[in-house]
Amino acid sequence: MVALLLRFFSVHYSRQTVALLFGSWLSLWPFLFEKLNKTKVIFSGDRVPSMERVLLFANHRTEVDWMYLWNLALRKGCLGYIKYVLKSSLMKLPVFGWGFQILEFVPVERNWTIDEPIIRRKLSTFKDPRDPLCEQKCMRSQHYAAERSLPVLKNVLLPKTKGFYACLEALRESLDAVYDITIAYKHSCPTFLDNAFGVDPAEVHIHVRRILPHEIPDSEEDVAAWLMDRFKTKDRLLSDFTEQGFFPCEGTEEELSTFSCVAYVLVSGVYLSYVTYFDVQPTATLGCLKALFCSKKNL
Repeated sequence: MVALLLRFFSVHYSRQTVALLFGSWLSLWPFLFEKLNKTKVIFSGDRVPSMERVLLFANHRTEVDWMYLWNLALRKGCLGYIKYVLKSSLMKLPVFGWGFQILEFVPVERNWTIDEPIIRRKLSTFKDPRDPLCEQKCMRSQHYAAERSLPVLKNVLLPKTKGFYACLEALRESLDAVYDITIAYKHSCPTFLDNAFGVDPAEVHIHVRRILPHEIPDSEEDVAAWLMDRFKTKDRLLSDFTEQGFFPCEGTEEELSTFSCVAYVLVSGVYLSYVTYFDVQPTATLGCLKALFCSKKNL
């Protein structure tokens, strides 16, 4: 409610409020993964700065890939700012769908005629450089390569080039970078329950390639070819990982500080418990302003 009321006055501060609340809850998960479950998260590739506005694309091998991006976001101070492109049916889920709407996730039908205007309209509101942004575009394909004589990749699905191009063009002028992220696991891909109960994985390897927007071509055709090359490289990286058990250039990020994690989780836990237990309600800002205006008018 606070965020919704603030939006009448400032979209920027409304988003900051949502990011603070969302990040407080999400911070519990990296703590669970790395400190309680003892999952070792190993970063490699490029070292990336904090608080960047980025467009992110990653391989999608299991139902929990997207959750490990929170471990990187927490380290970079932008945990609450992640925006996902997801199936529109998920926006209709009770409770969760409401949250996705408030968090301004981008719904898609996987029908480009329908999706293109939605993507462009949604992302057109994220051009304010003051609003940190980390948008993840999950790539899927089903027999697409075989049907169209495209390269058949062993470890990744073919990217949705039109969707990526639409996201890139809508945000290009306000982006600091584009992140190409490749995720791999030892020794098998985990499920959500594996994650929650600490059964698997023992290690998560995250390879990050930071690309500046001006290094990416301008035309849609050239961007599609560029993205296809990136996924071919991603496929080779995963093949090499299967043989060697690691990505090149490891050790680009430090381990999460146990003290910082505990402090962050305690503060978040106390705050969330307080507003839940005492049923804290936001001040009726519009009502107060209206009452103030009426009282002055009566005088």
